[in-house]
Amino acid sequence: MRVLGIMGSPRTGGNTDLLLDRSLEGARSQGAEVEKIVVDRLNIAPCREYYGCTRNGDCVIKDDMDGIYPKLLSFEGIIVASPMFFYGLTAQVKALIDRCQALWVRKHVLKRKPPTGGRKGAFIAVGATRGDNLFAGSILTVKYFFEAIDVDYSHELLVRGVDTKGEIEKHPGALTEAFELGRRLAQV
Repeated sequence: MRVLGIMGSPRTGGNTDLLLDRSLEGARSQGAEVEKIVVDRLNIAPCREYYGCTRNGDCVIKDDMDGIYPKLLSFEGIIVASPMFFYGLTAQVKALIDRCQALWVRKHVLKRKPPTGGRKGAFIAVGATRGDNLFAGSILTVKYFFEAIDVDYSHELLVRGVDTKGEIEKHPGALTEAFELGRRLAQV
């Protein structure tokens, strides 16, 4: 099994990054091959709504997404990790998700069957506040993203009240939960 970690935080070594790394360790403990993408280091333009993808299912914008599309379609496990910015995903990970309109078009407009089935996805989110609806919009976005790439939303780890870089290390229970999330995701 291969598990792809999508790190949506611009802050490497921060809480989201540490939780994602622990979850990838958990997946690796089950024999999974893991890969981590740090979205902030990539050149991903936002969707420009050119509708070029309606011709053949390929985005007409050429950038680092060209190397990500095959991974999104072939890895058996996908983990999206993002801190909450104004109760939503970061702009970096949202740009990646929005550019998957091309994959949505392949599936729903061009009626192409996705290449693999039975794939699982997880969402890790960290927010400084404790609001009741802190993760609601982001969960919905990630669920629709997973649906577009034929991945079942199967696990989540939502952490409230954590903000300062590395503060998650004072919450060993969350790090353990992250490891378990990755372990469960990698089990067939």
